[in-house]
Amino acid sequence: MYRRLIFVFIFAVAVAGLSSVVLYQVVIASVQQPKTSGYKLLVAARDLGIGELIRDVDVKEIIWNGTPPSAALVKMDAVIGRGAIAPIYAGEPILEGRLAPRGAGAGLAATIPVGKRAVALRVNEVVGLAGFVMPGMRVDVLVAGNAPGSSTPLSGTLSRTVLQNIEVLSAGQNIEKNVNGKPEAAQVVNLLVTPEQAETLSLAGSETKVQLVLRNPLDTQEETTPGTSVAKLFGQPEQAPAPPKTASAPRPRVVAAPKPAPVPAPVSEPPIEIFSGSKRTVTQQGEGR
Repeated sequence: MYRRLIFVFIFAVAVAGLSSVVLYQVVIASVQQPKTSGYKLLVAARDLGIGELIRDVDVKEIIWNGTPPSAALVKMDAVIGRGAIAPIYAGEPILEGRLAPRGAGAGLAATIPVGKRAVALRVNEVVGLAGFVMPGMRVDVLVAGNAPGSSTPLSGTLSRTVLQNIEVLSAGQNIEKNVNGKPEAAQVVNLLVTPEQAETLSLAGSETKVQLVLRNPLDTQEETTPGTSVAKLFGQPEQAPAPPKTASAPRPRVVAAPKPAPVPAPVSEPPIEIFSGSKRTVTQQGEGR
């Protein structure tokens, strides 16, 4: 009886020990199993601003665990020497859509899309919204001046919105924030416009006073505005300018017809007396011819 119990106990201890050894080996094997290699990606080694030319020291290669972004670049040759057209932060994968085309170079010109133009608008701190005009924001362009056709317009200075929902490409010399993280004062603002809008901006900047109006980037609807004048500000009705005077047609010159020359009255010739003996005959000249 006791021998059977001892045998069962020894068998149970042996089975438990064997199970422990097998479990220990399984756990050790799973812990020491090497991790998957993942995907090699190129990320920014530092913060890259808009227009910067990417060099080899600005890029590093890492192992990306998980599914990489679809447009991520993996070869150094595809990144080096291209300009950034959008901010790229340190440790962020470098995507194809954030780089200028190969050969486009760096700087502001590389950020201009095909078919667009960058127009530099000289502004002061007030016109530039006190330095809060930053790249990527949307603004409206207002002009104020005197309408052509009259040196003293009856309604005074006129103000009108000429362009709406215009993208700011850069502001000031530094298109990023300063070291304190505050917006830079915008002395020159570059706006991204079409060629036709570039003509409007060029004329507005040279002939009128320009004001920028900041708008919500999500508000893309354009409004039709009639403009305003100094007369409206003071509640006075606007007077339409007098129609231009048209030159009157010259009066026809009346020329008097020449008077006919007077016809001289016929001069009667004196009668001729003819004596034949004692007989006297009186005849008129011309008779008997």
